[in-house]
Amino acid sequence: MAEAFAQTDLQGALPLIARGKVRDLYEVDAKTLLFVATDRISAYDVIMENGIPNKGVLLTLCTQTWFKILSEAIPSLRTHFLTLDLPPQIPASLRPVLQNRSMQVRKLKILPIEAIVRGYITGSAWKEYQKSGTVHGIKIPAGLKESEAFPDGPIYTPSTKAEQGEHDENIHPDQATAIVGEPFASTIAALSVQLYKAAHAYGLERGVIIADTKFEFGLDEETNEVVLADEVLTPDSSRFWPKDTYEIGRGQASFDKQILRDWLVKEGLKGKPGVRMSDEIAQKTSEKYKEAWEMITGGN
Repeated sequence: MAEAFAQTDLQGALPLIARGKVRDLYEVDAKTLLFVATDRISAYDVIMENGIPNKGVLLTLCTQTWFKILSEAIPSLRTHFLTLDLPPQIPASLRPVLQNRSMQVRKLKILPIEAIVRGYITGSAWKEYQKSGTVHGIKIPAGLKESEAFPDGPIYTPSTKAEQGEHDENIHPDQATAIVGEPFASTIAALSVQLYKAAHAYGLERGVIIADTKFEFGLDEETNEVVLADEVLTPDSSRFWPKDTYEIGRGQASFDKQILRDWLVKEGLKGKPGVRMSDEIAQKTSEKYKEAWEMITGGN
C-alpha cells in the first residue's frame, strides 16, 4: 500500500489551531481557516496508529461535492466552504501533498453538539431500542426490525461533542436545546432532517442508502445565522449501505469503516489505544471508501 499522510507540518507557513481525529486546522487570517484532512482514521473515538492512504483526499472531494449538491437542493443553505485552492502562504514544496485534501473555510463559532439524523434503525440506536423501545430517549413504535426505516421518517438524535479522547454521548433533543439554546436548537433539528432527506434521495438514485449521518453547525456571529460546517456525508461521518443487497431484519454491508469496527470487536481491541490495523483491514477499508466516493460523485 502507498504511505498514509498522517500528520501535517506546514513549516511555520500558518499557525496551527488544533489537531482533530482526522483534520488539522490552521489559521489563514482573522476570518478564514485551512482544514487539512489527513489519512488518520478513528473508530470508537480512538485514532488508529496507521492511516488509510489517500483517505483525506477522498473525504475532502466528497465533502466539496455534497456542499454543491445540498446547496442546489436547499438554496437558503449557508456552508463554511470557500475553496479548495491553497492560500498563498503555503510553500510550493508542500502544495502537491496538500492539494485536494485541504479546504479554506470561514471561521465560525462551532455549536457544541453533533447533529445526528437516522433514517434506519441500526447500530447504537438498534441496541437501545431492543432494551427500552427508545432511541436517544425518544419513544419509537414497537415491532421494528433491525435496519428497518423509521416508520414516521428520519429522526433527529443529537449527541454531545466530546473533547478528543472523550466519548460523544447520545442525548435527547431537549438536552441539545439546553446546550445550544433557542432558536439555534430548533433550526439545527429542522435543517439536519432537511439535509438528510435531500442527501438520502440523491444517494438512493445512485444505489446507496444513507442509513444515518451526522452534521456539525457553526454560528456566523455577524449575522446570527446557522451555517453547515466541517465535513459532510463522508464515509467517516455516515453509514452507507448498498441498495441492491439491503434487507430488513439483519445488519447490512457498509461502504464505511464498519470493516474496521468489526475487526476491532473481533480482536478484542474496541476502544483500546495504540492499535495498528493489519494491512488487509487498511486495504479493505480504503477500497470501501473509494467505492462509496465513486458511487456518489461519479469519481470526479
